Amino acid sequence: MPGQLIQGHVKYEDKCESCHKRFDKAGQDKLCMDCHKDIGRDVKEKKGLHGRQLSTKACKECHTDHKGRAAKVVILDEKTFKHKEADFQLKGKHAEETVKCVDCHQPKAKWRDAPNLCVDCHKKEDTKAHGGKLGTDCAKCHTDKDWKVPDFDHSKTKFVLHGKHVSAKCSSCHLNSNYKETPIKCFECHKKDDDKAHNRVFGTKCETCHGDDGWKVGIKFNHDRDTKFALKEKHRDAKCSTCHKVAGEKLLSTCVSCHKKEDIHKGSLGDKCGDCHNAINWKSPKDFDHAKDTRYPLLGKHKVARCDACHTTGHDYKKLPMDCYSCHKGEDQKIHKGNYGRNCENCHKETDWKQIVFNHDVATKYKLLFKHREVKCDKCHAGKVYGQNLSQNCYDCHKKTDDATGHKGSLGKKCESCHNEKGWKVDAKFDHNQSRFPLLGMHTKTDCKKCHISAKYSDAKSDCYACHKKDDKHELKFGTKCDSCHNARDWKSWDFDHDKRTQYKLDGAHKKVACYDCHRKPVTSEKLNTPTSCAACHNSDDIHEGGFGKQCERCHTTNSFKEIRPKTGI
Repeated sequence: MPGQLIQGHVKYEDKCESCHKRFDKAGQDKLCMDCHKDIGRDVKEKKGLHGRQLSTKACKECHTDHKGRAAKVVILDEKTFKHKEADFQLKGKHAEETVKCVDCHQPKAKWRDAPNLCVDCHKKEDTKAHGGKLGTDCAKCHTDKDWKVPDFDHSKTKFVLHGKHVSAKCSSCHLNSNYKETPIKCFECHKKDDDKAHNRVFGTKCETCHGDDGWKVGIKFNHDRDTKFALKEKHRDAKCSTCHKVAGEKLLSTCVSCHKKEDIHKGSLGDKCGDCHNAINWKSPKDFDHAKDTRYPLLGKHKVARCDACHTTGHDYKKLPMDCYSCHKGEDQKIHKGNYGRNCENCHKETDWKQIVFNHDVATKYKLLFKHREVKCDKCHAGKVYGQNLSQNCYDCHKKTDDATGHKGSLGKKCESCHNEKGWKVDAKFDHNQSRFPLLGMHTKTDCKKCHISAKYSDAKSDCYACHKKDDKHELKFGTKCDSCHNARDWKSWDFDHDKRTQYKLDGAHKKVACYDCHRKPVTSEKLNTPTSCAACHNSDDIHEGGFGKQCERCHTTNSFKEIRPKTGI
């Protein structure tokens, strides 16, 4: 026999006739298919990979045996396999790299047994979306380009989609996956929108004012044309519900009928509001000029401020303070809490309260650079600003945050030796090559935290195994001295010469033997104590049962265990 059969054919090892037919090589394929009936059926019906593409090839061209128990006789490269040669061609989303073979081909199942119907794979999506109420023919609505974009023509229904309805989700109208008896009147679907916007004040015929281009877009109703009250200036910006609060109510067209509550004069100036006010701005009198008629010209944001923002006592427009702090005390207490004094104008201007005019570089001895310019004032000035002498050393500000969580004082107080104002973690000047562990190869790209797990950098270990324990796929069978084979350029790039690096030269068949066949037990030290005698590995192959001793090499060669040395006279 040329070699051992694979594990699956062990029971036929003494029955050659199960796979071989004397003087008839073509008949061998029939014997294969007599056992592998599913493959034989595919070939006969011309379906699947074997039936569509491989029916003219002999089985042994792809599946060979007699190569040992662990040999793989079914070799399929997932990366190069052409799926179109099978019964299911990959198209659309199925052809993208995000879809993995294991998504359809279940573990321990045959490749040929993968489902072909949409619902076989997408049953969960169907149950979640439709509750299984629309049958199993998913392709009626969906395509393989995008499962969430149905290919359904709504124009063939009683409700043609226009405007916003085109981009609306199906579930917005078809609640609980119910696609039958869906209401087609606006109010039936938009009842909540009406309750929120109009509270049914304008009835249930939404289409009188609204179109399907957008609930708030293109209002059809023309107040100037359809009523006796033309909307001017601010009235055009007012919401309908501001005036129309009760269904069927007839409104008066006088100002005071709507604005009685806003009359800060409490009726003392009569009901002819139009004498002073207009529709442009209710709270800005027609002919009043604050710059000319008062001692306080309105500048910047003060020009657009509401009158009652400063005049809080109703119709009393006299005896108001003119300093910033008197009006903006609330903002100061909320933001600065009185720590920056009452001279608000030192930092702020009327143009914008949040626009700071204070120049730290000019007004102080400490210039703000890079990240310091983005820091809020109270990050450094925690107490009263005036009379406060802050330290300019990095460590005094950052010892409780960055250093406490980073180095814990182990590297001293001169933070600027490595860090700068651009960012605590940006452009660090530390040269690792000056340490006991120069960075080479892939180590130059590795994040510091990968090796420096603790807060102190000096605690990092320098041996390979300490960091690459998870990468050791050998399970310690080659010991802990990783650098014997691997290097810093690439963990997968290794160059171990067994003949030069060990006392055991690999020759003959030993060159083809897998490493794990000899190195079987894990070793926790750097030195491997693997036995070098023949009997240590080939004890089970000794057909002499120890009758000729354990020095197998006296008779056998390393080329093949069945190759016997010439007689030496021993």
